[in-house]
Amino acid sequence: MKIERIIIMLIAAVVLAGCGAKKQAVSDQPSEVSQEPEEPAWHTCLIQGARAVVYTETDKISAAVTMQTVRDSMIVITVMPMLGIEMARLEATPMELTAIDKIHGQYAELTYAELNRKLTPSLNWDVLQQISTGELPLGEQKARMMYSFGDHTIEIVIDYTPRRLDVPVRIGNINKNRYTKVDVSRFL
Repeated sequence: MKIERIIIMLIAAVVLAGCGAKKQAVSDQPSEVSQEPEEPAWHTCLIQGARAVVYTETDKISAAVTMQTVRDSMIVITVMPMLGIEMARLEATPMELTAIDKIHGQYAELTYAELNRKLTPSLNWDVLQQISTGELPLGEQKARMMYSFGDHTIEIVIDYTPRRLDVPVRIGNINKNRYTKVDVSRFL
């Protein structure tokens, strides 16, 4: 049962950032088409001290989270339930997700397709990047989402803090040799 709880909490870390697509304003006036591609508004994004609460059927876990993003490349979400100590970490690229449980010394790797076999609604890179950078529906600073993962229901509430753009972020793959790989195929 311990490993199942760990997997559920790691999945919660994965979906922590995946609550939906951003809303965009719609105008009645025709837009001009530019010949030059538009440059991104930012390259890196950092959100520190956001508060996340994860509810499952049996648990309520509250933690501070830090979300670091390099546009279209890498996202690192760290979970710190107490005293600023990193307990769990999610490293995401456009192709795969790596969830690390630092307390139990384990990690799991999976693709979005593998995750979405049991996760409803599904998660993809674009949604994950929008939420990890605070691109929320206009005017909102709180996100609430519900997910089903097999027989489990996960509710996640995130209170965002202001985001900082184009600041240095500490993005780098964790040394997996320090952790034991968990085969998540038996849970999918």
